[in-house]
Amino acid sequence: MTIEDAAELRLGLENVVRLETRPPNVEGTGAIRQRQLLINSLRMRPDRIILGEVRGEEAFDMLQAMNTGHEGSMATIHANTTRDALSRLESMVAMSSMNMPEKTVRQQIASAISIVVQVSRQSDGTRKVVNISEITGMEENVLSMQEIFRFEKRGIGPDGKVLGTFMPSRIRPKFLEQLRTSGIFLSPELFEKTTEVN
Repeated sequence: MTIEDAAELRLGLENVVRLETRPPNVEGTGAIRQRQLLINSLRMRPDRIILGEVRGEEAFDMLQAMNTGHEGSMATIHANTTRDALSRLESMVAMSSMNMPEKTVRQQIASAISIVVQVSRQSDGTRKVVNISEITGMEENVLSMQEIFRFEKRGIGPDGKVLGTFMPSRIRPKFLEQLRTSGIFLSPELFEKTTEVN
């Protein structure tokens, strides 16, 4: 199930339900927000939920859905770094007026989200994955993360394209075992060797 402000995703799968928000009419009524769509989508028993850009109180409902059997769900959020994305997510959960303690919100995030993938627009107009980090749990009151890959820009090629290297941190992610039980096997070399990107 996809939930977006403007339907942009074209997934090309058979069993996809697309939900789209609606702005208020000229009288200021009739609006349908992402939070309403997300809550109603849970009644349809989706396997996975893909939420367009998270901007407000729907963040709380998204975490609840991810923590109640909708594994593989995902959402986008605007932030400068993977760590900043988690801070923004915390702030948005606070907007839902649930008055949850900070530690509880962080525990919800740690149990709901496995990885954070940061995509950034480059000077040549392309978008590149620049960081993949794994949420490894909680230490005291702090969410702990480890970087798995990062993009290091090397310069601009003769054709004006950004050149760089995708650098592994050489740390094997904790979610590898979960992938194996799902039938996905990644080569250990993937987490060791650098990859040229252009």
